[in-house]
Amino acid sequence: MNTTGEVQAGEAILKLEDIYMAFGKVQALNGVDLEVKKGEIHSIIGPNGAGKTVMMNCINGLYHPQKGTIYFKGQKINGLSPHKRAELGISRTFQKLELYGGMTVLDNIRMGSHIHLKSGILSGSVFMGKTKREEIEERKFIEEEIIDLLEIEGIRDQVAHMLPYGLQKRVELGRALALRPEVILLDEPMAGLNLEEVEDMARFILDINEEERWKVTCVLVEHDMGVVMDISHRVLVLDFGNMVDDGPPEEVGKNPKVIKAYLGEEDLYITRR
Repeated sequence: MNTTGEVQAGEAILKLEDIYMAFGKVQALNGVDLEVKKGEIHSIIGPNGAGKTVMMNCINGLYHPQKGTIYFKGQKINGLSPHKRAELGISRTFQKLELYGGMTVLDNIRMGSHIHLKSGILSGSVFMGKTKREEIEERKFIEEEIIDLLEIEGIRDQVAHMLPYGLQKRVELGRALALRPEVILLDEPMAGLNLEEVEDMARFILDINEEERWKVTCVLVEHDMGVVMDISHRVLVLDFGNMVDDGPPEEVGKNPKVIKAYLGEEDLYITRR
């Protein structure tokens, strides 16, 4: 495994080995492995209760597995808190929106960039010198890169909880991007969206993964199999904490065990194509 901290495209940037996570007698993850290569969109699918969100929580530090090892850029991160993992370059969106409802869109997104502000309390209180320069730089990045990418210029000053659900989803993605992540964990970003909003969100995910100014590796939990099969490089299938398959979507979609466990009687990959 690369332990230099420098990861090239196609090498493993995130790796989970033999992960076990139990809540009492419920075995949420049962010896799960995952290797996410830099530059990929690696999706995790499975029925409700399969352990998908538990796995995301283990990656970003909300949960600590009872057994197994998690590596990021070759570094073991098991004991690190969520904010330390964020500082390393792992950001997150949530299955249920976690916005600051009474704050504006712009201020919500700015909250994601706080780890890049290095000035102290004293200089911050007077908003001069280094603090002012940092704030100007971060705001320029948010305005010119994130707000433009997500097409939310017209709502930048609106209060978050007054927005339609689909736009709130964009704001949460924007906040995750403000961290300037190398890996972003996307937990059901299409949930609750209409068809047009799903198409927009899929486009945004492809943009942050493919565009040169971003090149963010994505770990995606999603139930919309049309989206998963269309945009993923690899797909991990879980069934009640157990790995069923992990591979390219065109192969996973034809696996009889995957079809039986999750996709249904027909080959979903072929029928959607």
